Amino acid sequence: MDNLTHALVGAALARTGLHRSTPLATATLVLAANAPDVDVLAYTQGPYYALAFRRGVTHGVPAMVVLPFAVTGAMLAWDRWRLRAHPEAEPARALPLLLLSILGVLTHPTLDWMNTYGMRWWLPLDSRWVYGDALFIIDPWIWLLLGAAVFLSRPWGVVGMMAWGLGSLAAGALVLAAPVPPLAKGLWALAVLALVGRRAVATRPGPEENLWATRVLGATAVAYVILMVAADLLARRDALAAARAAGVDGVEAVMVAPLAADPLGAEVLLRTPAGYLRGTHRWNRNPKVELDGGPPLPHRAGEPGVTADAVSAAISAAVTQPEGRHYLVWSRFPYYRVAPSAEGWRVTIADARYDGRGTGSLGGVEIEVPREAIGAPAP
Repeated sequence: MDNLTHALVGAALARTGLHRSTPLATATLVLAANAPDVDVLAYTQGPYYALAFRRGVTHGVPAMVVLPFAVTGAMLAWDRWRLRAHPEAEPARALPLLLLSILGVLTHPTLDWMNTYGMRWWLPLDSRWVYGDALFIIDPWIWLLLGAAVFLSRPWGVVGMMAWGLGSLAAGALVLAAPVPPLAKGLWALAVLALVGRRAVATRPGPEENLWATRVLGATAVAYVILMVAADLLARRDALAAARAAGVDGVEAVMVAPLAADPLGAEVLLRTPAGYLRGTHRWNRNPKVELDGGPPLPHRAGEPGVTADAVSAAISAAVTQPEGRHYLVWSRFPYYRVAPSAEGWRVTIADARYDGRGTGSLGGVEIEVPREAIGAPAP
């Protein structure tokens, strides 16, 4: 998930009452909830290296043991600096900071597992990817629920209210610009207006009322996530049933990918021996699943005039190149295209999840294979 979501998870957990456990509790939860994304530094080695490295060692179970101690150490170091400037302040306590760090870190891979990008729980012991396919990588409904929980949890000064206002405008612009049904946009706008109105008429509610509102909104967010996980499992069943009814044989894998800000709709992707089939799933439609017409997206193909032997040889050479290897470590539904080029052959490796986005990072990689590398002349 995006880092705003992770930060809101940490902040919302803190406002359920955990902020009272020790000084720096809120900062610890927010930092810990984002700590596994330290692997973003992998982008310094290039986008394809990052695809192969990310959602791995810093997100798996082994890292869940190490990262809480790293976060706790960082917060204790910050606390020592804080106490030098304010010796009268209450010092933070190590054990509560460690327990909060464990909780915050654990929320991160749990959420990351729930989208189609995937993660690897047991790396370096097991490199298999797992996918929840339940949440879009940016879910504005989670932003709304957790943002409301934090927003209503305490009084905010002028600067804080301005920050919340700008954040709400930015989030609202994303939702209104997204290709989602008008009903979803309207519900979002009404919810934001209701939230602002609730805060405007509030008479500085006491801490117990704040605690109650935060817990209710947090529980609603958890219920929404559970509902989306259950919906994905049922939608997968619907997609397989639709494939059987359409006479599609040998479905090897199925993905039902959630849509941005639209919990009622999803994209369907089926892997078959002949290639990839696409479709859509909507809970408010009958039939719920509609498969696209036309031939499947083939696993591998060459431009006209490129022989099957040349396609196989060019692909075999391309997947040994560093960028090809790195992309395939991450790719879930790979496909290949081979075309002649000035140097010999241009091999495109892409993923059907992101078909049509063009090459570059998630969209795919283009690799030039010299003609002498495979011993086949270009047409």
